[in-house]
Amino acid sequence: MIKALLVALLAPFLLVTASQFENSAIVRTVDLGGSLVHVTTTYAVKALTQGADIYTVALAKEAHANTSWLEAKIKGQSKLLQISDHGATDAPYRLLDIHLPRKLDQGATVNIVLDTVQTHATWPWPETARQEDEQRLKYAADLFVLSPYNTLVQRSKFKAGSPKIISYTEPVDIEQFVGESSVTKSGATVTYGPYNNIPPLDKEFLATKQQTVTIHYNYDYHVLEVTHLKREAEISHWGANLNIQDTLNLYNAGPSLKGHFNRVAYQGQSFYKNVPPHIVPGLVLHLPPGIQNTYYLDQIGNVSTSHLRTTPSVPKNSKSTQYSVFEFKPRYPLLGGWNYSFTLGWDSPLADSGSYDKSTGKYTVEVPIFTVIPGAVVSDAEVSIILPEGATDVEYATPFKPLSSWISTKTTYLDTVGRPMINFEYKQLTDKHAQTILVSYRVPLASHLQKPLAVGVAFFILFATTAIAKRVNLSLGTEKSV
Repeated sequence: MIKALLVALLAPFLLVTASQFENSAIVRTVDLGGSLVHVTTTYAVKALTQGADIYTVALAKEAHANTSWLEAKIKGQSKLLQISDHGATDAPYRLLDIHLPRKLDQGATVNIVLDTVQTHATWPWPETARQEDEQRLKYAADLFVLSPYNTLVQRSKFKAGSPKIISYTEPVDIEQFVGESSVTKSGATVTYGPYNNIPPLDKEFLATKQQTVTIHYNYDYHVLEVTHLKREAEISHWGANLNIQDTLNLYNAGPSLKGHFNRVAYQGQSFYKNVPPHIVPGLVLHLPPGIQNTYYLDQIGNVSTSHLRTTPSVPKNSKSTQYSVFEFKPRYPLLGGWNYSFTLGWDSPLADSGSYDKSTGKYTVEVPIFTVIPGAVVSDAEVSIILPEGATDVEYATPFKPLSSWISTKTTYLDTVGRPMINFEYKQLTDKHAQTILVSYRVPLASHLQKPLAVGVAFFILFATTAIAKRVNLSLGTEKSV
């Protein structure tokens, strides 16, 4: 009853919307991955009215819930378009408005590209695997791309990394839309369509014709998830240094190990370089150039199975793409369903990411949100930026909105009143989110001198106390001379 009422309320809006545009073609390309799935949908749009400048797209409710990153642009252009969300409803889809850069004349055409990244959209099948088994995943999506406009033709391409596709769904009862074939497979690609004359969002169409298709495929890479990340970035003016420390809990989201782990068999797999992808022997990370004092440890202590190749520092705003390469191995191979917690930290020159504006007296520092682990999603992240003691007029700008943010105080060694600390909370971070937070602040001269003054006062008190203690007679009586 509620859903029917909601559809009735949305019907006038959808009717007006459907009269503004027509989809000449829709092509959806799904790059099947592990923890991350990249979906690119191209809409070839024709304006039916004069001055239309807002194009509405519809995402299935489940697809929207799994979408962590979303951006739109005109095909062939790099400038991103503004997107506004209609908000959550009880309808089985979510409407989003894409604001075009200019009003379209009647009959004008434009190609709109919508890029999304989905997280936790795949699952291992079978759910368990022996140590020598391959890794197989499943991914499910709606057959038809939803749209509030009439669509002349549409097709969906699902691309796997390997031609070893075990199975895929054959659509049923869609003869009225099929032009050539319902579904075809070529190499590592499964194509649904082309389908012709798809109606706009309609309750009857969604109930009778929309259906879920599932792709079952081999996946030859790790399926990783960082269940929790805590990053602390500490800015030090006295040391001209930016210290980054990450505490991570890494989870292998591939099929869980079936049976017991066989160390001898694993040594043989490593020797012949045929370790299955659901076993993680080690990882390679790209760290900033010019770093030093790198440390890698876990709950037991320092982990020596790592290797770092550093590159020289790169000036701020430089277009250089240099980076340091960090190769590390956990204390044990990470099998499906296993966790590994560790801490990784390093120092980098503050000049590589910070600057000072004499006209305003403000310092500006760029702090990266997180370090990308290839193919991994960061499910939960807490980023803290610790400013110098006495920093005032603190401002910050984030590349995308955090779940929450607040400023607190942290007291460390040699501090008197503590340091301002900016905190951010994020969820479902992908490689698209690997950007920087811009922080600006002032540090008065008195605050710069606060630490050496505190150290000087502490030493003075210590020496004064020692000198007084030496001159105090604590004996119970006086000695008599004989």
